[in-house]
Amino acid sequence: MRYVSTRGQAPVLGFRDVLLEGLARDGGLYVPEAWPTIEAMATGGFAGRPYVEVATEIMAPFVEPDLGRDELGQLVEAAYSSFHDPDIVPLRELGDGHWLLELFHGPTLAFKDVALQLVGRLFDHELTARGKRVTVVGATSGDTGSAAIEALADLASVEVIILHPRGRVSEVQRRQMTTVVADNVHNVAVQGTFDDCQDLVKAMFADTEFRSRVGLSAVNSINWARVMAQIVYYATAAARVAPGAPVSFSVPTGNFGNVFAGWAAAQGGLPIDQLVVASNRNDILTRFLETGEMRADGVVASLSPSMDIQVSSNFERLLFEAVDRDGESVDRLLTEFRATGAFGLESDAFDRIADRLTGHRLDDDGTLATIGQIHDELGILVDPHTAVGIAAARACRADPNVPMVTLATAHPAKFPDAVEQATGARPELPPFLAELMDRPERLTPLDNDLTTVEDFVITASGR
Repeated sequence: MRYVSTRGQAPVLGFRDVLLEGLARDGGLYVPEAWPTIEAMATGGFAGRPYVEVATEIMAPFVEPDLGRDELGQLVEAAYSSFHDPDIVPLRELGDGHWLLELFHGPTLAFKDVALQLVGRLFDHELTARGKRVTVVGATSGDTGSAAIEALADLASVEVIILHPRGRVSEVQRRQMTTVVADNVHNVAVQGTFDDCQDLVKAMFADTEFRSRVGLSAVNSINWARVMAQIVYYATAAARVAPGAPVSFSVPTGNFGNVFAGWAAAQGGLPIDQLVVASNRNDILTRFLETGEMRADGVVASLSPSMDIQVSSNFERLLFEAVDRDGESVDRLLTEFRATGAFGLESDAFDRIADRLTGHRLDDDGTLATIGQIHDELGILVDPHTAVGIAAARACRADPNVPMVTLATAHPAKFPDAVEQATGARPELPPFLAELMDRPERLTPLDNDLTTVEDFVITASGR
C-alpha cells in the first residue's frame, strides 16, 4: 500500500513513513493511493470472530508490505490487552433496532484508546527498528491527549507534548493528562480554543526548519494510522448486528476522524446505509450538509467539549474524495477557507458527500434532555457526546428497517457534572482511576503564540 497527500504535492510514501510523518510536507493529509476491498466486510464474514483477529485482517492491506501480517497481529493483540471488556467494544441494545457501541473500555475511558493503544505500539516498533527518536506534538479537545499520553508515556524513543485549550476540557479529561508521571510527557494549557491549539500544531508542521530540528511527528487524527484503526469497529459492529446487510451509524463528531473511518469502511465494502454526523451547537458540519457551504463561526463552549470545534481537520480527507481526488482543488478550497472563513462545493462534489452523510445538531438543553430520557427509559447513564449521537440517530434515521448503531465515545464518568445535572445520579470512575482526583498535576500555561509554543517544544524535546 502506498499513500498520497490530499494536497497532491508531497511524496508518495509507504505505511511506515506515513506513520512517522503524520502531516504531509505540503500541509495535506495522507490517504491510501487506492481503497482496498475487504471481502469479509462486504459479506458479513467477520461475524463471530474475535476483535483482534478481525482488526488484523482489516488493517493488513493498509500496512503491507511495510509490516507483515504476523507482526501486525502481535501488536494488535498487545494493544487490546489493556481493555477492560472481553469484547473490546461491546454492543448494548437500546430497542427498535438501535444499538450503542461502547468504545470507552480502554485505559482512558474514551474511543481514542481504540486507535492510540495500537498507534503507540506501532510508533515504538518502528522507531526502535530505525534507532530514531521523535517529538510528538498534538492538540486535544479532551480525549486524544490522555489516550496519546497513556500510549506513549515512558517510551525512550518519544517526547510527548500535548496542547489543550485552558479551561475548555472537563476536570477528569484534564487530570487524565496532567497527573501522568513520566519524564517524556509535557502538558501545555493554551489560552484559547481547540481550533487555536490545532492551528499551532499545523503551523509547527508547516515550519520545515523547526519540524526537522525537533523531529516532529503526530499521533492525533491527522495521522492516517489513527483512522485506519477506527475502521475496525464499524466492521465488527455491523457483523454482530446484521452480517452482510446494510447498517447505519450515528457518530458524535468533532475533528471528523471517527466519521471518516466509517466512510473508509464503506469504501472497503462494508454496506453502510447512512452516516449521521452528530454535532453540538458548534454546528459547522451540520450547516455544510444542509447547504453545501462550509462557513466557520466562533467556537462556543458546550457540555460536550470534545466537539467544540469549527475547523475539522479530517474533513479534508473527505473533501479530497468529493473533488475526485484532485489535490489542487483541495488546496484552492482550503486556501479560500483560511482567507475568508468559507467555501462552497459544486453540486456534483457535494452530492458525493450528501449521498451517504446526514447532519444533525443538538444544543445543551437537548443534550441534558437526552441523557435524562435514556436514564429514565433504560437505566443507562451516557455522557454528553454520546447523548448528541443518540438524539441525532433518533431524529435522522432514514429507514427503520435498517439497524442503527450510535457510537458511545466516552464513559459517563468523564463528564460527571453534566450527567448528574440531567439525571441526579453521579457516575463513578472505575476502580483503576478511583484516585485520579487526588493526584498532583503537572502542566504549563502558555499564550496562544507560535514562537512561545515552539520555544517550549525545543526545550522539552532537548533539541
